[in-house]
Amino acid sequence: MLVIATSSEQERFWRGEFGTSYAQRNRGSDWVAANTALFGRILGRTQGVRSVLELGSSIGLNLMAIGHLLPEAAISAVEINEDAAAELATNLPGAEVHVMPIREFEPVRTWDLVFTKGVLIHVNPDELPTVYDLMRRCSNRYLVVAEYYSPAPVEIEYRGHTGKLFKRDFAGALLDRFPELRLVDYGFAYHRDPNFPQDDLTWFVLEVPPGQH
Repeated sequence: MLVIATSSEQERFWRGEFGTSYAQRNRGSDWVAANTALFGRILGRTQGVRSVLELGSSIGLNLMAIGHLLPEAAISAVEINEDAAAELATNLPGAEVHVMPIREFEPVRTWDLVFTKGVLIHVNPDELPTVYDLMRRCSNRYLVVAEYYSPAPVEIEYRGHTGKLFKRDFAGALLDRFPELRLVDYGFAYHRDPNFPQDDLTWFVLEVPPGQH
C-alpha cells in the first residue's frame, strides 16, 4: 500500500534524480546478504519484535534482510523518493510504504522496532530534533540507529555536494533527549569485512523501558 504526500523544497535533493540514482547504485543480493548479517547482530540484542518501521528505506534492502530474519513481522517504511518507494513496494508486497519526507510522517500507531540506517547523516541538522521526536513517538520498544559516527558534529562533502552529509553522535543525542532510553548494545561494521562489508557504520540499540512506551 502506498500513501503519498507532498515534499517540501528542502527534500528535493533526495526526492529527485539524485535519490533515484542512489537507489539504482545501491542494490543487489550482496547488499541483502551484508544487511542480513548486520541485522542478525542487531536483532540478536532484541526480544519480541513483531513490527518494524524504517525511516528512509530506499528500495528496501534493509527491510528485505529483516524479512528473512523476522518473517512474521509486519513491515512499514517511510521513503521520500517515489521511484525507490515503488520498487520497495514491489520487493516487499506486504509492506506499508509511506512516500513522504520523514518530517511529514504522522504515525497513527507504534512499532516494536524503529530504525534508520545511513539516513540521519543526510538530515539537515536543524531538523534532527523533529526526527528524534518522531522516532521516539513511533517506538514502543526499540530504537536502532546505524549511521556514520563522530564525537563532534562535522560536515563531509558528499559526491561533490555540500550540505548533504553530517556525522555526529546520533545515539548520544537520543539518549540525552530521552533520558528514559536505555543503551542495550552497539557495534561497528567495517567496509573491509571479508564476508559482509558495510560502509563503516556504527550501530546502536536503544530500548524503551517497560511502562514508558
